[in-house]
Amino acid sequence: MSTQPPPSQPAYVLHSRAYRESSALVDFITPQGRLRAVLRSARGKAGTLARPFVPLEVEFRGRGELKNVGRMESAGVSTWLNGEALFSGLYLNELLIRLLPAEDPHPALFDHYAATLLALAEGRPLEPLLRAFEWRLLDDLGYGFSLDQDIHGEPVAADGLYRLQVDAGLERVYLLQPGLFQGTELLAMAQADWTAAGALAAAKRLMRQALAVHLGGKPLVSRELFRKP
Repeated sequence: MSTQPPPSQPAYVLHSRAYRESSALVDFITPQGRLRAVLRSARGKAGTLARPFVPLEVEFRGRGELKNVGRMESAGVSTWLNGEALFSGLYLNELLIRLLPAEDPHPALFDHYAATLLALAEGRPLEPLLRAFEWRLLDDLGYGFSLDQDIHGEPVAADGLYRLQVDAGLERVYLLQPGLFQGTELLAMAQADWTAAGALAAAKRLMRQALAVHLGGKPLVSRELFRKP
């Protein structure tokens, strides 16, 4: 059952599109979760704010799943992203739209998203930021798993080989096969030690495997941006 959100709350725009004559249909992330709302007079001042990466204070009205924006104001300095940092921000937004249920509160995830945007704007290395956000999203949605224990509760062995059993965890295997993860890589991930050889590349493979089942086989548009010259 939908509940009435707080009258005004911090928010970021994830995506917006034209709706009827002069309105926009906007997906927001807020501490109360992902909200969809109609922004009227979207070609006016409010419309200039209805773009990604702008910290906002938004008043939502209505009890149904589709809200109305009553008031929307800037709540700080916009996060300026360009190049691969921009593509990364769009990737985060697409993940949230695809995976975050409507009106399911995740205040810590909202804070992590805001902090990640700032880190991207500061030019920090992209890959550790993206892997950390993917992991936080999976964990907050209840899809997380241990990186230093296998599905039987045994400690991950540095010299072991493991495969991911989605929605269960890591399973040790003893025969070589495609897509395996080395114990040393997994232990480095558990400590967020991105200086360890192969850890970042392995983390990217692991997160793709973990996310794939929840994305339902539909490719992410934002990933294609990274492949374009």
